[in-house]
Amino acid sequence: MLKQAALIALLGVSASAMAGGWQVKVGASVIAPTADSDILDGAATVKADNEYAFTPSVEYFFNDNISAELLLATPINHDVLLNGEKAVKLKHLPPTITAKYNFKNSTRFTPYIGVGGTAFVAWDEESDLGKVKVKEDFGFAGQIGFNYQPADAKNWGVFFDARYAQISPEVEIKGVTTFDLDIDPMVYTIGYSYKF
Repeated sequence: MLKQAALIALLGVSASAMAGGWQVKVGASVIAPTADSDILDGAATVKADNEYAFTPSVEYFFNDNISAELLLATPINHDVLLNGEKAVKLKHLPPTITAKYNFKNSTRFTPYIGVGGTAFVAWDEESDLGKVKVKEDFGFAGQIGFNYQPADAKNWGVFFDARYAQISPEVEIKGVTTFDLDIDPMVYTIGYSYKF
């Protein structure tokens, strides 16, 4: 009986979720770290370099103004520079979810802001300095942008947004040093949106 009640409740939640509006966004992003880290008592500086990524996202609209967006991405390759020279290579994913307020108005231009959280999931680390491990990290995320729907568009539009993520994963280079890599990237994205 309990299992049947749980199944009915789950179906009810699924049905109510499907009653809302979904939007898929396909974009290209520039990931631009805004911070660096001093290591070895200030003798060296490490900084992640700028990268480009394909960043689709899925958004659910609870009503005209409130939505939640999940940012996805293809694996991103990052180089970590030590005093300007490549020291560490890694791949990572930055899944990010934000709760958004959309300033709906009578025009086809819809600005929005959002706050939420992000993760930094790294793998395939390499370094000429020795065995390296980059740990996962979690942090705050903020977002601001706009969606524009042309007059002849029924469901599609174009968008631009800028996100900030507070990320400082721990990096351990065996036999050399352990440090927090302050990345704190700005992510600038432009692309197409399609609302169902």
